[in-house]
Amino acid sequence: MAPSGKPEAPQDAQFWEDLYRSREQVFSGEPNGVLVTEVEGLPPGQALDVGCGEGGDARWLAARGWQVTALDISRTALQRAAAAHAGIAWVCSDLAASPVPARAFDLVSVQYFPLRHDDGVVRKLLDAVAPGGTFLFGSHDPRDLGPEHSGYCQPDDIARVLGDEWTVLVNESRPRVSPAPPGTGHTRDTVLRAHRTS
Repeated sequence: MAPSGKPEAPQDAQFWEDLYRSREQVFSGEPNGVLVTEVEGLPPGQALDVGCGEGGDARWLAARGWQVTALDISRTALQRAAAAHAGIAWVCSDLAASPVPARAFDLVSVQYFPLRHDDGVVRKLLDAVAPGGTFLFGSHDPRDLGPEHSGYCQPDDIARVLGDEWTVLVNESRPRVSPAPPGTGHTRDTVLRAHRTS
């Protein structure tokens, strides 16, 4: 996945297949800046990379000792990602319809993935974090987006549903660490990093 992250768009397999088939490479292959900034000092363990695209984040994590399960709805994206790195579990999954193992991951990373307010995926991903683990969510600042994106979660939305077993470590908007993709106005990221204490 590129540092720019995925564009906000429907969680529809055909949409993503069409996007990836439309060009040889959609994203740069570099890890997202939010992931690098927030995860650099964490001890490696089991990681779930949600909406992995062509695998930039997953490869970065694996190179630092993480055991990575990387999910995407696009088979084309996963085929490209797997061709570049064989040591990662690449899984084609529609999160809205598929189970995720509970309390199984030391890191659940969700970078620029369009989480809807009403599809239950947020709770599923939070439940996947093991005690002592981290939930990391990065998105575009809503000030850079149009009203058509109002149905998607921002960090504040997720922070409001966290229970007593969570400690919010970061919940903020910050300037992007890399230039915005050409033709876009994405100048800031919103970031949530939460620690599951039990």
